[in-house]
Amino acid sequence: MAYILQIETTTQQCSVALSYQGKTLMLKEERSMGYSHSEKLHVFIHSLLEEGAFSWNQIDAIAVSKGPGSYTGLRIGIAAAKGLCYALEIPLISVNTLDIMAQAVNVDNGYIIPMLDARRMEVYTAVYDYQKEKVFSTSAIVLNSESFLDIVASNTCLVIGNGAAKFEGLSPKIKAIFDCELYPSASDMSQLVWEKFKKNEVEDIAYFEPFYLKDFQTTPPKK
Repeated sequence: MAYILQIETTTQQCSVALSYQGKTLMLKEERSMGYSHSEKLHVFIHSLLEEGAFSWNQIDAIAVSKGPGSYTGLRIGIAAAKGLCYALEIPLISVNTLDIMAQAVNVDNGYIIPMLDARRMEVYTAVYDYQKEKVFSTSAIVLNSESFLDIVASNTCLVIGNGAAKFEGLSPKIKAIFDCELYPSASDMSQLVWEKFKKNEVEDIAYFEPFYLKDFQTTPPKK
């Protein structure tokens, strides 16, 4: 058996899913302008298990979206995941947030470019081909109209995520279709975490930290 509880809290969306061997069985998620994950996350987890008539001893692993993303969201989700793994003595699996977003869409050709909003004109992003193989590694970049042109050339790109609107507003030179409302969801983690579970690709709970990608900045930079 492989029942895996999946947690995704890297954006304004708080999302929890339960999967079995790569298939999503149940999902609870809610998006709000403020970060209310600390109040909602454990409620969602317990509600999901109760509605599905699952007990904790049926859960074989906890999976969490490791980032990049919101500092607050990452901290809450990963702290919860690590705490559950300690208490239940089960493994922790982590997945890159942008990989999760790429799983949510399918294209016949071209590229997928997930973007998560960062400060000013910055986004966290990566580029995947139509087979969802990463061709540009996870990075924090400052967008301009020529971003990604050297990577995708004249191919069509599906640009997704809450950072996509920034790029669309720059009238980019790449051939792009935008979906600015696609947020990372725990339901799209299932196949990724199942593959890792089968290979025993798990984290050391004592040392695992969020993938912030860059230092969290509490104050604006000096001019």
